[in-house]
Amino acid sequence: MQQTTSHSLPRSAPITVFYDGACPLCQREIGYYRRLSEDGSIRWVDVEAAEACQLPGGLEKDDALARFHVQTAGGQVLSGANAFIALWAHIPGFQWLAKIARLPPLPWVLERAYRGFLLIRPSLQRALRR
Repeated sequence: MQQTTSHSLPRSAPITVFYDGACPLCQREIGYYRRLSEDGSIRWVDVEAAEACQLPGGLEKDDALARFHVQTAGGQVLSGANAFIALWAHIPGFQWLAKIARLPPLPWVLERAYRGFLLIRPSLQRALRR
């Protein structure tokens, strides 16, 4: 199975993950998740390389590059911590983490932590590019 294009997985995948393929930090993290989930249950879309028609309605490219997004099988678009929780629920060995992360007030706490991470993300990206 080809792993480099967003078209490599079936359209009936339970979730679609939108990630910034130009971000070295994102590349590493998504690469890790992809290695753990090679069964075709997740559709991976590199937003940097994606055409506008590959993004769900209402999701602009700039927004998709600024925050992590997942689209559920039902079409709901999640971002930030909720998107990570949805992804973890589909990664073998991470389902337990998703179950715990869904318990209140953890989604709220994780979202605040993610927002904090987004503040330092540009510095981390620069460091990884060196």
